[in-house]
Amino acid sequence: MLNRKRSDFLSWGLLLAVVLVLLEATLNGGGILFSLLISAALMFFGKKRMPKRSGKIMFWLGVFIAVMNVLSMFTFKLLLVAFVIYVIYEFYQTKQNPVFVTPQFEADSTRSQDDIYRKETLLKNLLLGTQQTPEHVYEWNDINIQCGPGDTIIDLNQTILPHGESVILIRGTIGNITIYVPYEIEAAVSHSMIMGNSRIFDRSESKLFNQTLFYRTKGYGEADKKIKIVTSMFAGSLEVKRV
Repeated sequence: MLNRKRSDFLSWGLLLAVVLVLLEATLNGGGILFSLLISAALMFFGKKRMPKRSGKIMFWLGVFIAVMNVLSMFTFKLLLVAFVIYVIYEFYQTKQNPVFVTPQFEADSTRSQDDIYRKETLLKNLLLGTQQTPEHVYEWNDINIQCGPGDTIIDLNQTILPHGESVILIRGTIGNITIYVPYEIEAAVSHSMIMGNSRIFDRSESKLFNQTLFYRTKGYGEADKKIKIVTSMFAGSLEVKRV
């Protein structure tokens, strides 16, 4: 119920933001809308002419005009203040009510007449804050989550992976992702980010910008037990290390 209320709140907040931006643009006599249309045209035609130098100039000029127009809007400043207040409030809530992950085992699952049952996920979608796998032994379930600002920590040493390929899929915004992989487990890592750095086993890369990385251990294809790690984020770092 709480997650649904938060989702509704964010949906209404985004709708209100769009209405306020359009209202301010209209009250200003259409000047902002005209500038945004010009910037959109520059980015569109600049993108088509890339990688030519003229295309790059047009594209980034359009980006600059759009950013300057948005930053000058009173609505943007108001929404920025509201967003900062909301982030501080959510951070305070996570400190007062931390997320404890308690995995449910198959014996506790609710079965239907067709022998289809629902199991609790190991980690959950988190709007803001840090979460990690339990420090005690836990049953493995494939992970597929989306995260807001915060850190995610996964320790595979506290579980037993099943035979075949297990999957970790994490889509984040800002923060750090740390994954501990046992020495006997082969791994494939695909990581996409706008800006940040990574350390995947003994390979480190810093000051990355709008890149996708892929690494795979030598014995991954033939391994009986292996982990496939797929991560994406706007800004932050990924660390996959042996322990």
